[in-house]
Formats: sequence, C-alpha cells, structure tokens
Amino acid sequence: MTKGLKVAVIGGGSSYTPEIVEGFIQKYDHLPIRELWLVDIEAGKHKLEIVGALAQRMVARSGLPIEVHLTLDRRRAIEGADFVSTQMRVGLLEARKWDEHIPNQYGVIGQETTGPGGMMKALRTIPVLLDICRDIEELAPNAWLLNFTNPAGMVTEAIHRYTKVRSIGLCNAPIGLQKWLSTKYETPASHIYTEFVGLNHLHWVTRIEVNGADKLPELLDKREEYSGKNVPASEWDADFLRTLGGLPSYYLKYFYMTDAMLQEQLESMKASGTRAEVVKKVEDELFELYKDPDLKEKPKQLEKRGGAYYSEAAVNLMESLHGDKRDIQTLNVPNGGTLDFLPADACIEVNCVVTGQGPLALPVTQVPEQAKGLIHAVKTYERLTIRAAVEGDRDLALQAMVAHPLVPSVSIAKQLLADMLEKNRPYLPAFFRG
Repeated sequence: MTKGLKVAVIGGGSSYTPEIVEGFIQKYDHLPIRELWLVDIEAGKHKLEIVGALAQRMVARSGLPIEVHLTLDRRRAIEGADFVSTQMRVGLLEARKWDEHIPNQYGVIGQETTGPGGMMKALRTIPVLLDICRDIEELAPNAWLLNFTNPAGMVTEAIHRYTKVRSIGLCNAPIGLQKWLSTKYETPASHIYTEFVGLNHLHWVTRIEVNGADKLPELLDKREEYSGKNVPASEWDADFLRTLGGLPSYYLKYFYMTDAMLQEQLESMKASGTRAEVVKKVEDELFELYKDPDLKEKPKQLEKRGGAYYSEAAVNLMESLHGDKRDIQTLNVPNGGTLDFLPADACIEVNCVVTGQGPLALPVTQVPEQAKGLIHAVKTYERLTIRAAVEGDRDLALQAMVAHPLVPSVSIAKQLLADMLEKNRPYLPAFFRG
C-alpha cells in the first residue's frame, strides 16, 4: 500500500476551492490524497473557514480517508508536500478593480492579465510567489508547484529563473477549448487533437483534428469560437481570420480588435462596473451558498466565474505526474528550443507529454509567421516586467510598460505607471524605497 499524498493549496479560501476538492474526490483511485491543506492569509481567514468547512463536508460525504486541514501557517502546509497548488490573488479583487479601471481612464485596455493591469498583477504577485518558493525549497524540495496564479506564464517563468522549485504553469483555456470541441463535434475529447503555440493568454491553436480530420479551416471560416466567461464575445473579421493560420485565443481580441474591446469595456463599466466588481458580486453569492451547512457538493453557480475547469486541469496534471501517465496536456513550461525566436528560459504555452519526471514540450509543427512578431513583443514586455518585479526597479518597469503593444506612447506609459504604482503602494514596497 503506497502512502497517501499531501497537497497544499495556497489561496485555499478561494471560491474555486470546491472545484478542486471535487476533482480530488473523483480521482482518488489514481491520486490517493491523504492530507489536503488549505492555507490562506489573515485577510482571507473568514473565507477560508467558510469554504474549508464546505470542503470538509464534501470529503465526509464521499467517505474517503482524506484529512482536510485549514491553516494560516503556510510553512506547516508546505512541509513534506508532494504537490503545492497556487490560486492566490495578491491585493484581492480590490486591486484588480484598479488594474482594470485606471488604464481605461487613459483610453487603454484594462484587463487583469493583459496590458498594464496584467503588469501590475505580475509586480504584486511575483515577489510573493518567490517567497513561497523559498519555503518549498527548504521544506518540500521534491514537491511540484502547479501555478494557476495569473499572469500564469510570467509567474511560472519567474519561478524557473529565480528558484530551484519544480514548477509548471496552468491555464483553464486549453481544457475549455477541448470540452467545447467535444460538445460541438459530439465526440470524446480523446478523439480530438489540438496544437497550441504561443504564450499564456496569447496563443494560437494551429491544428484541430477531430477523429483524424482537419477541422481548422472550417472553424476559421465559420468564425466560431470558444470564449471564456471573463472575455466578452465579439465578431472576428472574416477575411482576417480565414488566413490567420490558427484559431486565436479570445485574449487576442485585445490586440487584434483593440478599439472594439476598449469600447465594450467603457460601456460595460458604465452599466455594471469593472469585471472585478461583477466577479465580486458572483463571489459574494457563492460564499452565501457555501455557508449553508446542508451544502455538500460544488454548487452549479461556480461556473459563472471565468476559471471554469481550472481544477480539472490541475487534478489531471497531478494524476499524470504521480502516475507517469505520459499523456498530452497544454502547459506553461520553459521554451528550450521549441520556439527558435525566443530565449531558452522563456516560458511558453505548448503541448507537453507529462511524465513522472515532469513535462516534456513537444515540437510544434506550425508557427504562423504572422504570430511571431506579437509573441516576441509580448515576451519582451514579460521579461522586462519579471526583472522589474524582482529588482523593484522603476526604470525597468517603464521600459516594460512602453514595450507592451497595447500601450500607445511613452507619455501615456509614464502617467499610467505613476498612477498604478501609487495605487499599489501597499503591495509594492520595493518601488517606494528611499
């Protein structure tokens, strides 16, 4: 009998936690978890207690021998863990609100992982995650860190470049696309092959084969799309899409349809506030449901959040690493030589074979020429942002802001950076020294 596994979830008070708990229960035969530690910070204690009690009821109902621990002591949670999963939000939804709102005031896209908002999220998050990695290096050196914390690609790259922790970045978009295609073509996901090329939240799907038949031209021609709950659906231009060479991630609308997306953001801000404020309402409703002592399963309303299926992706990855399954998953991993126009240590989002020793990136068969420039430009911004986050350097931060394709000029970049850093002062002490 193998000993059970220990899993620590950092950001355990998140509204997504019931989904990952459901995944652990369903996969118990292949992923025998003995201890599940949900850890949060003092500010998240109230939510941790509510969602943690629901997690304990779910496990009790399943009858499985999983111990669910709730703690504010991160080191206890990490010590001896086999897997550490991160789903945290430094600054909570309040900080996200300003990530979205301030750029809009300057006529720039305001989004939590793309553009200036994504940059601020990275600056807040990277130092905290690197600090968590110091604990993992000391207390659980063999653990796998599965990072969902956005911007996932940048955070994962920072972990690879500045720590020894074994880390893999994950997003829910690839598994969401597989499910959408599976429903559309009425065929199991195992009969569908999709090839992803690009970065986290900046990818093109360059092959879509269903039962061996190439469906990419048809999907591009019909302008059909899988879109997340957090990105509004807008029409792609037919002539443009037909010859793009890949089905674009819905995040690419911010780059290819900037005017229409900005207009949508400004209108929706007037009607219902920022996306952060909308999410806050959904989250408040969820926590009201979670409080019900008779609730013993994940409520359906959780799917209204933008991260549907993320925990299924997490549990699949843990199962494959633990069982050396050698299946194919789309992950955020160091480039190596996969995309020859990017540095070897840049994190990219591509298909990988998942072995017990970790993911092996598969060679990509097609990289559309027209995608390379944008991938390279955004990666340049990402690498500058990572360095700025680690060094607390305003000059690097300005270069990063200017390098982002969605920021129109140096003067706007300077004003945006000054305003946004000031708003984030409590979370970015390194930028306010001396």
